[in-house]
Amino acid sequence: MLIHHNITNLNITNPVVTIGIFDGVHTGHKIILERLKAIATSLNGESVVITLWPHPRTVLNSGKQDLRLLNTLEEKQHYLAQNGIDHLIILPFTHEFSRLSSCDFIKDYLIDKLRVKCLVVGFNHHFGRDREGDIEKIRECSDTYHFHLEKINALRIEGSEVSSSRIRENLDNGNLAQANSLLGYTYGLSGTVVEGNQLGRKIGFPTANIEPSEKYKLIPADGVYAVMVEVEKNIYKGVLNIGFRPTVSAEQGKKSIEVHIMDFNQLLYNKKITVFFRERIREELRFSGLEELQLQLEKDRSEAMKILDKE
Repeated sequence: MLIHHNITNLNITNPVVTIGIFDGVHTGHKIILERLKAIATSLNGESVVITLWPHPRTVLNSGKQDLRLLNTLEEKQHYLAQNGIDHLIILPFTHEFSRLSSCDFIKDYLIDKLRVKCLVVGFNHHFGRDREGDIEKIRECSDTYHFHLEKINALRIEGSEVSSSRIRENLDNGNLAQANSLLGYTYGLSGTVVEGNQLGRKIGFPTANIEPSEKYKLIPADGVYAVMVEVEKNIYKGVLNIGFRPTVSAEQGKKSIEVHIMDFNQLLYNKKITVFFRERIREELRFSGLEELQLQLEKDRSEAMKILDKE
């Protein structure tokens, strides 16, 4: 997949285009991407995804901190490439850009610069100033500028539409099985290992404390998880805790993300690792002391091994 950071001077043959944030690149998005590729093949053309970065809400609502993304930009690029897309165009989102109407965007970008042959959109697609570009407005533009428009219906699983918000809700509830099913892959989190208080090492459970690489990345519900851990392209089994460590932490209100990596005894400070969430084992608990905590950690490790060995 070729990645472009502007839309000028691109030599794309018979471009078949879709536009969106594509947060999660989930199973619903994949229906759009598969159709995009099929149309491109039928036209002897190339598939093109246009996305915006930074996320529009970080520009238009910069004072709010409630945005939580399923994918970093790097992850989004990875999953779009996995889906076999020919071109990803990442347009910088600015206040000036936000004032473009949907038809102005179509004319200035898709027609004049890309010479689009077909535009593929999802069932609830909106873009342009104040999100006024719904399917009917886009259809008017397609008639004016003579390109084909195709709308893709929603994918429904267990009676409900697949959406990024539905996946976020499941992650917030610690329902990893449902979230991963809707995503079509295992939810991951990358970050840098930072120094902790090394208490885990003293009780036989050394942990790597993770500082997420993207502040807007969604962190699943507090609790203990069975995870797979990628370290320098090697994969290990692990047990991860998200929360405030109520039994041992003196820093009230400071949430931590720490993973115990099984059969691993290397220093990881300042290195990047990725954890993949398989299943939530339990909620975070307060114990009477280190001995009770250590016994529970043994149980957690055993439970994680059972979960991970089934795969």
